[in-house]
Amino acid sequence: PIRPEEVFAIVYEDLIEELRYNLSPRADRPVPVYPFSYDWRRPLAVVEAQLAGFVAEVIDRTKLLKHYRQDGYGENPKVNLVGHSMGGLVVAGYLEKEKKQAPVDKVVTLAAPFQGSFEAVIKVITGTASLGPGAPSSREREAARMTPALYYLVPSFSRGIEVDASLPDSLFDPALWQPGVVASIAEFIRKYGAAAARDRTAQARLLFQTLLDEARRHCERLRAFKLSDAGLAADRWLAVVGVDTETRVRLRIVKRGNRPFFDLRSKDRANEWKEEAPLQRRLTGDGTVPYEGAVPTFLPEKSLVLVTPDDFGYWEVRDRFLNQAAGFHGMLPNMNMLHRLIVRFFTGGRDRYRNTWGRPAPGVSPGQWRPPLDLRPKA
Repeated sequence: PIRPEEVFAIVYEDLIEELRYNLSPRADRPVPVYPFSYDWRRPLAVVEAQLAGFVAEVIDRTKLLKHYRQDGYGENPKVNLVGHSMGGLVVAGYLEKEKKQAPVDKVVTLAAPFQGSFEAVIKVITGTASLGPGAPSSREREAARMTPALYYLVPSFSRGIEVDASLPDSLFDPALWQPGVVASIAEFIRKYGAAAARDRTAQARLLFQTLLDEARRHCERLRAFKLSDAGLAADRWLAVVGVDTETRVRLRIVKRGNRPFFDLRSKDRANEWKEEAPLQRRLTGDGTVPYEGAVPTFLPEKSLVLVTPDDFGYWEVRDRFLNQAAGFHGMLPNMNMLHRLIVRFFTGGRDRYRNTWGRPAPGVSPGQWRPPLDLRPKA
């Protein structure tokens, strides 16, 4: 069963409460804000269907509110969505599937790995990675290899991936992975299979292929997705990307004997955000998702809004501490400035106190920057 516990409260409680309070014009005209809890381990197609049902329920509940009924909300009901991390993939997949049938007005995504993260690969290979809460453990390796959703985070971008010329060039090809992955899946089948298998290795290969194929198809869906398919334009989607944190930005796969070998090096983690050259500045991320993995294919890069750990306010002592302990990727939704930014985006409000900002993507000048709301660039 999935229920909110300590991690949920630490990461999302402030965001939810701030939106409830600041989106409501008066106490007697509250704007409902509902958290959508889901099992992130499951195939995303399952979660997308659950989200569709959840959105329908939220609309039905909102229609019952007196002030919404008086304002004619039921004539053309819509919702705004906020997705953090994998939640961004769920939102994008939901919109790609529902298209113009999705009753969605605006979308905010925070640190979403639209094109994947190297940490998912490291998690499957070793069981350790800067992915998810808590201290990683190599004992998690077998569980990771049987977790469908992790494969949806396999990188689909090419920059930073170096593969031996004699090996397949796609991480969605099982032949590019070390044999130990199939061996772990075969052992899982031996321990938990409903019936004795004559050839567990063959079953394991088929299951591994299926996991990668499902993830590849989801990736292809998002690559083919156009905002217009869902009746949206670029100014209806606020995509926030975290940078200026040491992040794994490279992955090298070589051949040893007849087998692929993932050559993991400490220098593959980098943060070159403060470099001058645009290509160098792209070698950064939020600690978990590299910049390349955070760029959505359905939005122009000139519309992205970048934030750094320095954007936590002076008085956000607790969040600064948790940022050091849990990582920028996980704590990004706690940023007070982002709470104000999301409220402005949803309401169309002005920045009267000059307390919202952002940064353009590497290679995008301030004059070229086109965020979906009026923002002042921060150096």
